[in-house]
Amino acid sequence: MSDKNNPYSAPDTGHVWDDSLRELLNQPPQWWMIGFYASMLLVVVYWIIYPAIPLATTHTKGIKGWTAVGEYREDMAAIQEVRAEYEGKIEALATNNGNNTSATAAAIMQDDSLSEYVVRSGKVLFGDNCAACHGTEGSGNQGFPVLNDDDWLYGGTIQNIAQSITIGRTGSMPSHTMSDEELSKLTSAILAGTPSNEPLFSEKGCFACHGADGKGMHALGAANLTDGIWRFVAADQAESVKHTITHGVNMPGNPQSRNAVMPKFGGGKLTNTEIAKLSVYVHKLGGGQ
Repeated sequence: MSDKNNPYSAPDTGHVWDDSLRELLNQPPQWWMIGFYASMLLVVVYWIIYPAIPLATTHTKGIKGWTAVGEYREDMAAIQEVRAEYEGKIEALATNNGNNTSATAAAIMQDDSLSEYVVRSGKVLFGDNCAACHGTEGSGNQGFPVLNDDDWLYGGTIQNIAQSITIGRTGSMPSHTMSDEELSKLTSAILAGTPSNEPLFSEKGCFACHGADGKGMHALGAANLTDGIWRFVAADQAESVKHTITHGVNMPGNPQSRNAVMPKFGGGKLTNTEIAKLSVYVHKLGGGQ
C-alpha cells in the first residue's frame, strides 16, 4: 500500500492466486490506521450522545435524549403552527356557510391566500383519495377521467366538483342492439365528431342523453361526442366506441358493460372541510370551469 515498499520483499501468508497475486502481511499506511482508530472513537461518542444499545426491555437513551419520533413530532408541530392560521380561516368559512361544502369551496376560491394554501396542502388529500384512479396531478389512469382538462361529464364548476366528490357518481348508458352496418355508421360519425349528422343518432335515441347536437348533458353525466375526448381510451378507438354502444355503461347482468362508478366521499369518509379543500384543489388542477 505504499510506493516505498517493494511488494515482492514484503512478508505474506503464503497464499498465491493467479500465479502472482499474494496476500501480504505488511501494515497499512499510518494515516489509514489513524483514521481507523478515530472511527472507533466516533462510535463510542455516538453511543454516548444518541440512543444506540438495545437492552432487555428498553435501550440506552443517550445524553441528548434524541429520538426519531421526537424529531418527527417537533417537525409536525412546526407545520401545524404554520397551518393553524389557514385552517382556522377555512373552519370559520365552513361555520359561516352552515357546513355547506359547495359554498365553503366557493368562498375559499375568493381568497387568494387560502386558495394557494389549499393547492399546496390539498395534494396529500388528492394523493390519498383520488390519485389511484385519476392519476398523479389528475392526468387520469386507464379507464378513468382526466381531471386537468376542461371536459367534464357532470360539470366543472366548483359546485359541480364538490357535489361529485360528496355524493359520488354512477354512469349509466343502455346497451344498443344494431346490425354491424349500423354500428359502423354510428361509430364513424362519433369518431368524426359529427354524431348528429348520422340519422341513426336520432333513430336509436342517443340524442335523449347526449343532446340533439351530441355535446352531452352535465345533468345526466352524458359525454360530449363531438370533442374527440374519450372516457374509455383504447389503441383501437373505433372498437372501443362500438363496445360501449353494444354493451352500455353499468348495465346490470352484462359482464361486458363498461364500469363507471365513483364512490362518494361524503357521509363521514371525508369531512365537509376536507371535501371543500379537495374540490378547490381539483378545480385548480387546470380544468375547472
